[in-house]
Amino acid sequence: MDFTNFDFDQLFGMKDDTNPLMMLVWILPIILFVFYGQRIQLYVTSGEIKKGIKKLGGFSEESRNELINYINKNLNPKNNPEKKIDQFLDYFTILPVDMDPNGIVEKVHHTVRSREDYTREHVKSLFSEISDTELSKVQTLLEIASSLQMIHKIINHMFLTAKKQNNYPLILPLQMILPFIMEQAEAMKEAIPVFKTDQPVGDGIGPMVVGKMMLNNPKEIIAFQTAIAKTEFENRKLFLLKAEGPGSTVGRPADALQSITSENKIDAIIMIDAALKMEGEDSASVARGFGAAIGGIGTEKFHIEAIATEKQIPVFSIVVKQSVKEAITLMTKEIADQADDVRSQVYEMIKENTQEGQSVVVIGVGNTVGVPQ
Repeated sequence: MDFTNFDFDQLFGMKDDTNPLMMLVWILPIILFVFYGQRIQLYVTSGEIKKGIKKLGGFSEESRNELINYINKNLNPKNNPEKKIDQFLDYFTILPVDMDPNGIVEKVHHTVRSREDYTREHVKSLFSEISDTELSKVQTLLEIASSLQMIHKIINHMFLTAKKQNNYPLILPLQMILPFIMEQAEAMKEAIPVFKTDQPVGDGIGPMVVGKMMLNNPKEIIAFQTAIAKTEFENRKLFLLKAEGPGSTVGRPADALQSITSENKIDAIIMIDAALKMEGEDSASVARGFGAAIGGIGTEKFHIEAIATEKQIPVFSIVVKQSVKEAITLMTKEIADQADDVRSQVYEMIKENTQEGQSVVVIGVGNTVGVPQ
């Protein structure tokens, strides 16, 4: 094709007699974005964040109302619980000073335990009589409502601060983390009806596996909200630990392990827990590892590791991978179906890592709501 006589100026409207109006149409947006681009982007981003904050506020209010309605309809409180519940929702925990890290774990441990004990006693004071199962349920619902309220307050604070200063760089981190925050908040909101009806959650796969291993064996309480059963497998003594079900609790496995190791020589510890899967990994996939498989703020893990180190006990772990939502909402069939396979793998690990005549502690880690022993 011959381009020698082609009129490019006519094609792009760039002849000498260019229309001033067309020039303005091209140049004006450039000027606007040069001088006001950041502010325009701030307005666009603010609109998206406002929608998320509104949803978070709705989640917070809904969880509060669900808790109050549950108490009024099912537990016959002494007085109207609204004022007391609102006080609980605003409670906060100040962690100890960590400038000198020496002894910080024990300080955090003490602070968290004190908070748990305080909440339990004050929730109990709302009622003339309440069972331990219902008490643990109310505590869990209270923790969910309190967490959702705190998330809403923090995100709203960050947004209003950035908006007040017209500071776009300050709002960028909020825009980036908001999808992850919303995912966790939505998961907590969907967990409320599950805990209200005492149904198992994904995080309960560890207690479910150990609960099945406990069948037909006598159980006793060895530590606060923690059950133990003693049995044998191929001439090996097994100590089976899980949180006391079917209430909503994770128990105190470190205290239970301390009690066991103080009276018995233990040759191996096997821990079963849920683990957060990576994007692209299959949900309910099972993996083996080495080390203490337990989440939380780290104090229980620290004490378990300290006991294992002092007694020179190897710690093995099996995890069932799942998403954040799957961990705290109704246990899926895929996760529940792994219980028998995980139990078989536990017995396999016992045979591989111990000899006849030795003793093993098997710990089912996680919230045991809906999972008896």
